[in-house]
Amino acid sequence: MAATTLLEFGLFAVGALGAAAVAGLGADLVWQFLTFLVVSVAMLVVVRPLAYRRLRRGPQVRMGIEALVGARAVVQERVDGQDGRIKLNGEIWSARTLHPDRVYEPGQQVDVIEIQGATALVD
Repeated sequence: MAATTLLEFGLFAVGALGAAAVAGLGADLVWQFLTFLVVSVAMLVVVRPLAYRRLRRGPQVRMGIEALVGARAVVQERVDGQDGRIKLNGEIWSARTLHPDRVYEPGQQVDVIEIQGATALVD
């Protein structure tokens, strides 16, 4: 139960800081309380929904082909603008360069930029 209310306690702390700032300026107890109330309610109305929406989304996990984009691969057979072979995550993939004028020789490392069907575009 305590873990679920930690965000709200943090938002009330911001309200308390606002009340402390007003007290530092010499305001009386009524203004301090009103400042605490207004700031806390504003934080609950604005920040809380944003924070919970972000928490519910969870981490972005890339799976399948999406997980291969950005990965490093090793050239197995010469890769040019037409064809070639790379070793990507332990598997041999057909590949071609993103820029047709580039050529990669066996042993070189390349980055996977995009997957088109069963072919990796590398750079």
